[in-house]
Amino acid sequence: MREFKTTFMRGGTNKGCMFLMEDLPKNQEEWDSIFLQVMGSPDPKQIDGMGGTVSSNNKVVIVWKSDKKNVDAEYLVGQIVVGKEQIDYTSNCGNMTAAVGPFAIEKGLVKIESPITTVRLFNCNTDKYVNVTVPCETGKILEDGDCSIAGVDGTSPELKVNFLNPTGAKTGTLFPTGNPVDTLKIDGIGDIRATILDISNPMVLVKAEDVGLLGTEMPEEINQNAKVSDLLEKIRGTAACMMGFAKDLDDAITNSPAVPKVGIFTKPASFDDISNKKVNSSDMDICVRVMSIFKCHKDSPLTSAGAISVASFIEGTLLYEVIGAPKPSQVTIRIGHPSGVMTMYPEIVFDGSEISVPSVAVQRTARKIMEGIVFVKNDIRC
Repeated sequence: MREFKTTFMRGGTNKGCMFLMEDLPKNQEEWDSIFLQVMGSPDPKQIDGMGGTVSSNNKVVIVWKSDKKNVDAEYLVGQIVVGKEQIDYTSNCGNMTAAVGPFAIEKGLVKIESPITTVRLFNCNTDKYVNVTVPCETGKILEDGDCSIAGVDGTSPELKVNFLNPTGAKTGTLFPTGNPVDTLKIDGIGDIRATILDISNPMVLVKAEDVGLLGTEMPEEINQNAKVSDLLEKIRGTAACMMGFAKDLDDAITNSPAVPKVGIFTKPASFDDISNKKVNSSDMDICVRVMSIFKCHKDSPLTSAGAISVASFIEGTLLYEVIGAPKPSQVTIRIGHPSGVMTMYPEIVFDGSEISVPSVAVQRTARKIMEGIVFVKNDIRC
């Protein structure tokens, strides 16, 4: 057996294995086989590994000290595709980015400062900069705090994940098609209006009512609805083709399963979350459900929430059309999702017809769950 140092961490509402690049083989062609074995893939049960059978619990993150100016560490996120012998590196994971901050500090990549250490990161999936603020005290990361986030029991120290200039992470532009609203032609269905934008990761958003949903359904209800799941994948695949990530719908499934994400939304609406707790419409500005790797996410991917928050502020998008103009002093968007409510802080600058997004920030928490050695078989396949 081969042995590799790893730290198993929760970042936001995701979890996975963190690796220092220096602890992995220099031959990066070996990495996929190692990571697949670590997670127990392609077995969908992942019984022989550390994977959690859903996309949010199947992340690997590789971190290393950066030589870039004003950057402390760089990182690459791998999304293991459950049930397949495949890892997707095309998109960042905002939730696991929260874990990169404390991981980088603990591994000595960043000098600790009290009471807050700002970890300056560069994400190599999207070539974007991210700052993560980590509470520290007496030369250590704080382990206890009073911050709670939807989808995670208990409280932890508050981290703030700030995506800097997140526009055009994969396409180079806010609206990859040039339009705040597009009409997608879906085989067997007809025309469906969508907002397609690229903030931290590409995203396609449609009204829940246009795909036969209320927008308050729980993930399993959507996953078990084969007709709706198939339609949402056709919408996602069509948008992928429009953005140049795939040549056809089959290619989108095979070669671009994580980009773009597809989300449905509706006006604020009350529902019982996945823990059977009441989520009130008055506590949110918009209600969303997001598909990630062919399944409905149990909360909202952080990068998707960033795109949703930005789209909500821009006149002409479907979201602006549904929830209306923000209040004059409004600086946040409260997003209702299957695990509760997430508050986003989009910074948007309007200069005539030009729109820029200097940053999108969110409150998160992270925790080290386990640190040690993970074992993989010697027969590494390259």
